[in-house]
Amino acid sequence: MSEALSLETLQQAVRGSAAAFRCRRRLQPAGGQGDKVFPPTFAGAVYAIEERRVPGRDQPVQCVLLDSVQSQANRMELALQEALDAGKIELPVLVVDFTEYSPTGDVEADKKAGRLIDAIGKITSLQVPHRLADAILRDSQVNGTDFRRSEKGRALNTVSLANATPLFELCPTALLFGMWDSTGPKGGLGPKFERAVVSEIVGIGAQVGDLLRGVRKDPFEASKKVPIIKNSAFDWKVSDDPKAKDVVAPSAVNHSSVPFPTIRDRKTEENHYSGVTIEYAEQVTTLSLICLRRLRFPLNGEANTEVDVAARTVLTALGLCAATLAFESGMGLRSRCLLWPEGAMEWELLEQPGEPAKRYRLTSQEAVDVLKQAVGIAKQKGLPWRKDPLPPLKPSPELLELVRRSQIEAIKETAEA
Repeated sequence: MSEALSLETLQQAVRGSAAAFRCRRRLQPAGGQGDKVFPPTFAGAVYAIEERRVPGRDQPVQCVLLDSVQSQANRMELALQEALDAGKIELPVLVVDFTEYSPTGDVEADKKAGRLIDAIGKITSLQVPHRLADAILRDSQVNGTDFRRSEKGRALNTVSLANATPLFELCPTALLFGMWDSTGPKGGLGPKFERAVVSEIVGIGAQVGDLLRGVRKDPFEASKKVPIIKNSAFDWKVSDDPKAKDVVAPSAVNHSSVPFPTIRDRKTEENHYSGVTIEYAEQVTTLSLICLRRLRFPLNGEANTEVDVAARTVLTALGLCAATLAFESGMGLRSRCLLWPEGAMEWELLEQPGEPAKRYRLTSQEAVDVLKQAVGIAKQKGLPWRKDPLPPLKPSPELLELVRRSQIEAIKETAEA
């Protein structure tokens, strides 16, 4: 039986020459083995299907991507956000507050005139696409000063592998899930940090399903023979003259039965099937200690090996915590793609080449506890780790107007559709 993963084990792994922590496990559809699952679709409404080498098989096996590296990273960040909101962990994040926007300063008048954007609330650096380098943060302000020109924002201009301390202070998850500061003052030459945590879910032995067939019946079965004069989806009336100009069927205003569509590739004009059955799904998650050892964390311009080890230990604990919180109890990837693990989550430590990897168990609560211990030691070493976020950033007027107009256009497009 595997032993619990302790802080001491993490410290030894980080300080030593271990290459990575790895978690490989099988999953099945929540409906049971053989139940259909729905992969994500990509350009052309197609699945990512390829042949892969699978241990124990003489020939390549047809596989389908069920969740990509990027999507898995987003799920781990969401799990950290939920743990942060619940008070389970302390984690430095930046917040952009969209809740108090009024173009004229008169909230009631703006509401009546439709000048207020829909409620967005607060967005954190765990939720934006490019983490601390995201344009949403760049285009927000601290007390009227653009974030990247503020004291904290200017510190990002100095980050590198040799000086990761500002990122550790403001957004340590960027050091785990990767970041490229391409929107900063250096443009494409901005610093890049590779992913230390990589996770992916693949369906093994994938058999593509049959075409979608069927219909969702309209309760009162609106007849296509009833003529409708449509100004918009919210502004239409029944016409007495079926030959009147521009009359449409009730389906044009969403009153009709809904047939399940056939998916067709626009380029090849081939039908693509909906849903797959698989022998099993496999999730592979790796946390690279080699990647984290490239990072240095100087304090006041001075390097210190013990400080570096403390920071890397925190990042290792944070990565294991994010993955455990996100994946321990199965994954609801999307509609009709709920996966249930065949066994408990265990981590292998790749320590000595040629020797069997040591296995460790880690529950969500244990992962949270180890993270808290690692953070406590890092604080003792002088590393910055805020319990509470910095005062929220405020979106710039230009960013607010972009959001407002985008929402208006989205409403127009929905009505036209």
